[in-house]
Amino acid sequence: MKAAVSVFLLLVHSQETWLSKYGKQVDQPFSGPLAFSHLTYARCLEDESVDFDIAVLGIPFDTGTSYRPGARFGPYGIRSGSRRQRDIHAYTLAWGNNPYEQGFKIIDCGDVPVSPFDNALAINQMEVAYSSLLARSISSKVPAWKEGAVLAKDGREHPRIVSMGGDHTVVLPILRALYKIYGPIAVIHFDAHLDTWTGHPGAVTEQSRFNHGTFFYKASQEGLISNSSIHAGIRCKLLGLDDVENDKSVGFHFITSDDIDDHGVPRNHRALDIDVIDPGLAPGTGTPEAGGWTSREVKRIIRGLAGLNFVGADVVEVAPAYDHAEVTGTTAADIVHDLLSLLVSPVPSNKPDQPEIWSRYEL
Repeated sequence: MKAAVSVFLLLVHSQETWLSKYGKQVDQPFSGPLAFSHLTYARCLEDESVDFDIAVLGIPFDTGTSYRPGARFGPYGIRSGSRRQRDIHAYTLAWGNNPYEQGFKIIDCGDVPVSPFDNALAINQMEVAYSSLLARSISSKVPAWKEGAVLAKDGREHPRIVSMGGDHTVVLPILRALYKIYGPIAVIHFDAHLDTWTGHPGAVTEQSRFNHGTFFYKASQEGLISNSSIHAGIRCKLLGLDDVENDKSVGFHFITSDDIDDHGVPRNHRALDIDVIDPGLAPGTGTPEAGGWTSREVKRIIRGLAGLNFVGADVVEVAPAYDHAEVTGTTAADIVHDLLSLLVSPVPSNKPDQPEIWSRYEL
C-alpha cells in the first residue's frame, strides 16, 4: 500500500487591529470612566506630582443634613450628568469661549475619601484635602490668574478648586482652607436657605451644632468670612425677623427669590446650593423649597459675575435619589461648566455677533 503524504500550507494573513482600522478608543457620551466631562482623572491627594490650574473635586459628605440625606452621591450624580460634555466640545455662545482652551490645565481630582461615621473626622479630612490641593504649584508656565498672587498671603499664585458636594456643611472646611491662603473670604451664596442659624433643636454637643444650616455662623465666629457676603435666592421659612438680624450680624446681605422679578439679574468664594433652583426643575435635593429661580436665571446671574476675584466655587446638595431622569444632575453639571468658564473669564461675557436670521422673531 502506497503511503500518502499531505502537506498543508498555513497562510497567515495580517489581521487589522482596532487602532489601525478605527483609530483611538474614543469614549461615547454614555461610555468610559466616570470623570467630569471626560476630563483627565487623577487621584490628586495620593499622587502629589499632579499639577493643575483648576481642579474639579468631589466631596461625598451628607451627615450634616437636617432633612433628606443622599448628597454623598452628589459628586457621582454631577459627573453622570456631565457625560454629554467634553473638553473638545465645550464652546458656548453665552460665554463666547471654551473654558478648556484658555490656557488653564483643568482636571478631575476625584473624591475626598471622607468618613461617613465621624463628622469631626470628616470635616478635618475635607480641610486637609482642600489645603493639600491649594498648596500645589500651578501647571501654567506663565501666570494664569495674576490677581491670585496679589490676594494670597504668601504672594504666589495658587490653584483653584470647583467642589461638588455633598451637603452644604462641606463649605466650612473649604473656608478654613481658603482662609489660610487668602484671609477672610467674601461669599456669594446661592441658596433657598440662610445657613446662618446658631443651631438646631437637640444640638447639645459642640459637634452637633455644625451642620448644613449653621456652618456660616460657625465660619463667622472663626473670622473666616468678611462682612461683605451676600445670599441670593432666599425663600425659606424663618422663625421670625430675629433670623434676619442674626444673618446681618454674621455679615450677609440677601436677595430673595422674588427680587429677580423686580430688579433683574444683578476676593470671593462662589457657593451654590442646587435648591436655589425651583424643585420643579431640580427635584434631586435634600431640602426643597417651592418658588425658586429657573436654571436659565441662575446661569445668567453667574455670567454677570465674571471679572470678580473668585478663589473657588462649589455646587452642593445634589441628591440623586430624589432626582428624575437626571434633570438635577444634568443641571448641576452644566452649572459646574459655567463655574469653570467664570474662573477663566476676566470680564463678563459678551455674546458674539449672531447671524442675522437669529434676530428674527419667530412664532
